[in-house]
Amino acid sequence: MNRNSMQKQYIVVGLGRFGRAIAETLCEDGAEVLGVDRDMDMVEDMRDRLTQTIQMDAMDRDALETLGIRDFDIAFVTMGSDVRASGTIVLLLKELGARHVIAKAHDEFHGRMLEKLGADQVLFPERDMGRRVAHSLVSGNVIEFMELSTQYSMAEIRPKPEWIGKTLASLAMRSSMDINVVAIRNGDEINAMPQPESVIRKGDVMLVVISEEKLKQMR
Repeated sequence: MNRNSMQKQYIVVGLGRFGRAIAETLCEDGAEVLGVDRDMDMVEDMRDRLTQTIQMDAMDRDALETLGIRDFDIAFVTMGSDVRASGTIVLLLKELGARHVIAKAHDEFHGRMLEKLGADQVLFPERDMGRRVAHSLVSGNVIEFMELSTQYSMAEIRPKPEWIGKTLASLAMRSSMDINVVAIRNGDEINAMPQPESVIRKGDVMLVVISEEKLKQMR
């Protein structure tokens, strides 16, 4: 990999389905990606899709150190089902000077463990996908959402019938509903900076930051 490149450089440890998806998406967006896995078949399968792939046991500190971990902008650890391996690799990456480590967790306990071992960010793909599916099934108003914290999410919502024809100011959404409207889309038309006088119309899709309590109420 070109260490002098201005492109972002990532290392993805674990080339299972989740790791592959991250690595391929980063490459498609123009980043340089090193994929690492101890399974040679996985490495060979991804060889032509990533900037570079290496067959290696990332739990081997000496082997991991040869990769120049400090040079990568972000390191992903994506083997969420192997608790021991993911924890060990997160710890080694941080000891070797990784700038930012994002790790996949199998459950909440695993996530807390990864944080204590030094993970800068923990992902719960199975949990989050389950929540998205559940929200879409039980709510006619919530189209899609992304959890920002335990208190707030960013969501695409359809306006309630009683909102149609009213301005954001008259609804006082931020103060009375704990909803902050970020953008409004209607077909191909996008209002990326809605003002207090913006009127909500039938067919609008609203991108909002919303409290978890309000999100549940919208079911």
